Amino acid sequence: MNEKKSFVQALKFTLFSISAGLIQIGSFALFELFIPNYWACYLPSLLLSILWNFTLNRRYTFKSAANVKVAMLKVLGFYAVFTPLSTWLGHLAEQAGWNDFLILALTMIANFVLEFLFCKFVVYRGQEDTLNTQGASAK
Repeated sequence: MNEKKSFVQALKFTLFSISAGLIQIGSFALFELFIPNYWACYLPSLLLSILWNFTLNRRYTFKSAANVKVAMLKVLGFYAVFTPLSTWLGHLAEQAGWNDFLILALTMIANFVLEFLFCKFVVYRGQEDTLNTQGASAK
C-alpha cells in the first residue's frame, strides 16, 4: 500500500507542478516582453510558481497539517540554495548563447525532481496525511 501511496503522491505532485510550471512559463513570457534580462524574468516567475505549488501540494498531495510557517521556511531554505544556483547557471547559459526558454525548461525539470524529494523526505516527513480534509484548519 505504501508504494501505491507514493505513486499517487508523485502523480499529484506532477500534476500540480505542471500547473505551477504553466504559471512560471506564462509569467516568464510576459516578463520577457518587457525585461530583456533572464534572471529579472526568472526570479518573479519562480516565486509565483513556488507559492502556487506549495499551497496545492501541502493540502492535496501530502495532506499535511504541519505548521504552515515551519513548512514554508523549510521550502524557502530549499530555494535559498536552489534559486541562486539556478539563477547563476541560467545566467552563464544565457551568456553562452543558450535559448532562454531552453534554460528555463532544464531548470524547471531539475526543480521538479529536487523539490519533490525535499518535500517528501524533509518538509513533510512524518507529517503526511495529518490534515483533516473535512474543513479543519491547519496549525
